[in-house]
Amino acid sequence: MSNEGVHAMRDEPTALGWVDIGISAASDWDVAQVRRLAQRLGYALIWPPELSPLPLVDQVRRADVDAVIAPSLEHLNVLAVNAIMSVADVEIVLPRLSFHRWAAVAPSEPLR
Repeated sequence: MSNEGVHAMRDEPTALGWVDIGISAASDWDVAQVRRLAQRLGYALIWPPELSPLPLVDQVRRADVDAVIAPSLEHLNVLAVNAIMSVADVEIVLPRLSFHRWAAVAPSEPLR
């Protein structure tokens, strides 16, 4: 059995690169921008299969990555960002935005 995708076995954080080809006017440029941001943030970048029937959040779960990096919010809809944040961070190239995954455990004390 392969250990690929298991957090405990990785030496560095991983990110799934996401470029929606149907949205992108310059997909090579968008891919390059995603790669640059991944490198700057210290992520090992992987890409999903080109033709997957799985919704993006399920691809993120299957890949077991720490983050998803997209060129802009236009490549992800609001529902996708919300769903992804249950399992990973979301990083956007332009405008530069970070959305951190939802906390897995509720705070032990009420906020004051």
